[in-house]
Amino acid sequence: MLGRRSLGRRFRWLWTAYAVSTVGTWLAFDAFPLIAIRVLHAGTTEVSVLAASGLAVAAAVAVPLGPWVEFRRKRPVMVTMDLIRCAALLSVPAAFALGRLGFAQLVVVSVVVGAADIAFTAAGGACLKALVRPEDRLVANGRFESTTWTATVLGPPLGGAAIGLFGPVMTVTANAVSYLLSAVAIRAIGGREPRPARPEASPRLRAGDLLDGWRHILADAVLRPLFFNTVLVSGLIMATMPLLAVLMLGTLGFTPWQYGLAFAVPCVGGLIGSRLASPLVNRFGRRGVLLTTGALRACWSLGLAFIGPGTAGLVLVMVVEFGLITCMGIFNPVFATYRLDRTPTDRVARTLSAWSITSKASIAALTALWGLLAAVTGPRTAIAIAGLLIMATPFLLPRREDHPPRLAPEPSHSRTS
Repeated sequence: MLGRRSLGRRFRWLWTAYAVSTVGTWLAFDAFPLIAIRVLHAGTTEVSVLAASGLAVAAAVAVPLGPWVEFRRKRPVMVTMDLIRCAALLSVPAAFALGRLGFAQLVVVSVVVGAADIAFTAAGGACLKALVRPEDRLVANGRFESTTWTATVLGPPLGGAAIGLFGPVMTVTANAVSYLLSAVAIRAIGGREPRPARPEASPRLRAGDLLDGWRHILADAVLRPLFFNTVLVSGLIMATMPLLAVLMLGTLGFTPWQYGLAFAVPCVGGLIGSRLASPLVNRFGRRGVLLTTGALRACWSLGLAFIGPGTAGLVLVMVVEFGLITCMGIFNPVFATYRLDRTPTDRVARTLSAWSITSKASIAALTALWGLLAAVTGPRTAIAIAGLLIMATPFLLPRREDHPPRLAPEPSHSRTS
């Protein structure tokens, strides 16, 4: 079972690092828009630019980071990315205290943190593959998934309370401290990590290396459809979030606490789903669970187009989000494990980096596109169009269990090391 299997001390430190940084991120989830609005008196356009440009530019900046991370020891890279994120975020309260905080600084910090996130995620996936035995990876990814949804449930309400008491700058400081604690936890993993060897003769990064992650994804008969499926689903879901906020807080007259409640309570479904993932795979097989939950998670979003005012509308949002998030809670760790298993050890960082870059760039592009669509059709129609498109994404799920590519030998694993 998910909660009973021990994966060893070194995994626990990796999990601790993930947990503290995730909690810090969700505590400060709305901090930058609130700082832009309350402190810098930014308008709607500027807040949208802050959100979209941070994602898009960070994705562009991170393109060379995947190959760079691949051939370096992963834990030092993770510590470095944590310290970079910590320093970047601490610059915000420092500038605020000196009366020098500006909108441009928020954009730059968003880009730096976003690019460091991509590099950390790439290195973290490779680190997980090295620390955890193949048969334990689904359990490990399930624990990461449950941690994410726990932080999603608790972080925004606690962050909102902290913002109310101390202001949004304080939650940014707390997020910075969480990255510092994450770096300490990664250092505590201990043990010797060998330096990866470059298979090419040249020790330097070449222009062709930048595309290696995408080459691997697109050449794999199973990863290729999963790539397009996950990128489109996440992009379309995130593109509708600002429209839901406008619809619920504006047209339908929900209060901010009702809006927060509507999306916080269903995250319990993520906890349930993450605990069901391993038992379901053991019973029905990985392919069956991927296909079923991948199809089911596409069936919910259209319901958000029918939100009405009052209690009935609030309940509808909760039911739709609970169903969606429960399916995601099952699908995500199974998919993450499948992706790791099909990726050679010497390509993990490049593959995960390419995946994250494409996902972030797609979210930025689709969010901007759906904002324009909503301006023409209205937010409810734009949400409905996104829901219909999501319902078509199960056709991108892999239909066969292809033989995995020939992988490089994996390092030996120890439960107690």
